[in-house]
Amino acid sequence: MDFELTKEQSMIRNMVRDFAEDVIQPRAVEMDTKAEFPLDIFEQMGELGLLGIPFPEEYGGSGGDTLSYAIAVEEIGRICGGTGLSYAAAVSLGASPIYYFGTEEQKKEYLLPLAEGKALGAFGLTEPNAGSDAGGTKTTAVEDGDDYVINGEKCFITNASFAKTVIVTAVTGKNDKGKNIISAIIVPTDTEGVKITSNYDKMGVRASDTAEVILDNVRVPKENLLGDPQKGFKQFLYTLDGGRISIAALGLGIAQASLERALNYAKERKQFGKSISDFQAVQFKLADMSMEVELARNMVYKAAWLKDHNKPFTKESAYAKLYATETAFRAANQAIQIHGGYGYMREYEVERYLRDAKLLEIGEGTSEIQRLVIARQLGC
Repeated sequence: MDFELTKEQSMIRNMVRDFAEDVIQPRAVEMDTKAEFPLDIFEQMGELGLLGIPFPEEYGGSGGDTLSYAIAVEEIGRICGGTGLSYAAAVSLGASPIYYFGTEEQKKEYLLPLAEGKALGAFGLTEPNAGSDAGGTKTTAVEDGDDYVINGEKCFITNASFAKTVIVTAVTGKNDKGKNIISAIIVPTDTEGVKITSNYDKMGVRASDTAEVILDNVRVPKENLLGDPQKGFKQFLYTLDGGRISIAALGLGIAQASLERALNYAKERKQFGKSISDFQAVQFKLADMSMEVELARNMVYKAAWLKDHNKPFTKESAYAKLYATETAFRAANQAIQIHGGYGYMREYEVERYLRDAKLLEIGEGTSEIQRLVIARQLGC
């Protein structure tokens, strides 16, 4: 067992950490307060090759691996959860399905600009009545000549307002058992009938764009169908397995930030004539936070490693997502407690970590769904 990062992975970590601290950190509070999506920062990330880390160079990527990408998400999330979420969604959900299941033509036309960082992508799965029950999708795609005509509504879609393409899940027919066939279709956002609005006033991850997508008789050519039309559901389950690694990495980043802030504050804050880090009650909090952060890191990295080595990773990605995101919430909560009244104030930033962390227990499969996935993998 080798827990050392490779030279390339260490270089990526250092590069992303420097970029996050130098470019994102000075604006993190403002982006949260104003709920501003930092398009210029994503352009810079594209120029650095961050949006193409896990994709081959032939498709505009950097030729890196899942672990390198997870480390990048962790480092960005450590500074700004909202920026980290949009980064994770752009790669794992907006671009990865095209790499996994797309034709060569689709990869050249749609993946290339995403991996090169010249465009953003989004993934339209969630609907007003289809969240955890993704099989309850109501959006339809009806064949009409050489086209699909799509009608439906998607909600809580990350990056949609700034995306060039949205991969939409839609019912395309019935199988032999009478169940809905759900397929994935690439929809350019400038297609007639696509309406995207971003009116959500969110509790956290406010630097990330979250939008509603209305599809009103949207006509796209049949060649925009992604992968096997009969296996659309399985395809997006695989996509979500990979996406869970990145959300786990984001949780890890927030947990790490919470630990660092709490530790630094505890050493500086004086009460009863000494630093509060000298009090056992605070020491135990910091010890638990440190332990959980490291355990989360090991699980996130292991899930990424399994994926990179083409081994089954469904259960491990659920472990990682569940544990790392719940760790993020606990760590942020304890960081606020250690800060006392100051932790409740925006300027100390730990309250933002808590607000950002909460979404991670909901998005890309709630904590309850992760437990269900794990139980099923155990044969329950």
